[in-house]
Amino acid sequence: MASTPWLLFDAHQDLAWNALTFGREYTRSAYETRRIEHETGSIAPQVNGDTLLGWPEYQQGRVALALATLFAAPARRRSGDWETQVYATPEEAARVYRGQLAHYQRWTAAHPDHWRLLRTPEEVQAHWRRWTQGEGPHPVGLLLLMEGAEGIQDFDELPWWREQGLRIIGPAWAGTRFCGGTGEPGPLTPEGRALLRAMAEQDFILDLSHMDEAAALEALDTYDGAIVATHANPQSMVRRPSNRFLSDPVIRKLIERDGVIGIIPYNRFLVPDWEPGMPKDRVSLDVVAQHIDAIAQMAGNVRHVALGTDFDGGFGVQSVPAEIDTIADLPRLAEFLERRGYTEDDIRHIFGENWLRIFGQPEPAGQEEGA
Repeated sequence: MASTPWLLFDAHQDLAWNALTFGREYTRSAYETRRIEHETGSIAPQVNGDTLLGWPEYQQGRVALALATLFAAPARRRSGDWETQVYATPEEAARVYRGQLAHYQRWTAAHPDHWRLLRTPEEVQAHWRRWTQGEGPHPVGLLLLMEGAEGIQDFDELPWWREQGLRIIGPAWAGTRFCGGTGEPGPLTPEGRALLRAMAEQDFILDLSHMDEAAALEALDTYDGAIVATHANPQSMVRRPSNRFLSDPVIRKLIERDGVIGIIPYNRFLVPDWEPGMPKDRVSLDVVAQHIDAIAQMAGNVRHVALGTDFDGGFGVQSVPAEIDTIADLPRLAEFLERRGYTEDDIRHIFGENWLRIFGQPEPAGQEEGA
């Protein structure tokens, strides 16, 4: 594959969840992981699809940065006995989230030439510059994202999480004690409003992904900090009856708040009539370009749209557009954007620099780390 002139910043990858659930080791090639899982009879390909991720493929696709999640599912939404990263109480959620944090810390310490946890905007900027200068390979930079905030038992814990490098929190996956979520509608609760106030005091970025529309709209009106949707596609394009997607009112307010939306290249989230088990080649990367274009047209520019692949987050290679076999193929999206008139500068922003604006922004004056 020819080298791409662009760097990529992927805003959503469930790396620790996959490692602790299936034993996936992403320092290996995606192809090696596929071979091992099929030879050993792993359940991973059956329930999560064949992997799309591996460190060599990050290098080939020039994926310099990714948001690495801390994620646990509520026990009521457990898919089977194989799913170990679940909780029934906030205390159990806290143990799962802290276990995943410990995994990232051990993993990056064991493979410093492959993975690097980044804690500050300055580290993000320096890491990005390192990738732009000279030939690789380079470590992939990881920033922590908490998806579903049930692991936060007390708001006094937030400074500790900041010290660990957590930069962004999404209050929902399914419904939580903070707000409604995917498949479980509901507004912000009083505890949810208190969480947002505490997050703003610590300068956390708010992730609207999975939040119910009512909760998202209130947050957009009241949250004082930066707001994004790391992995969420526009409802107007998906045309499925689900609160998982972003309504036009939410998108417009996100644009007004100078937020960024990460498009997911998952076939079921791209077209209304695709279901798991259907041929992947029914969907092209051109549909991803259409989703990007829909948001760019609403905004009048490319400043507010990017990528949040969610690769290996409940789906694998069988469920992504025809042109993608691994994350190394993600730069192929550029040719479909170019056909729609997007310039090299536009693509550079969509692929990485829009997220860099959010996560490489220096802390506000007077903000002390951990304060």
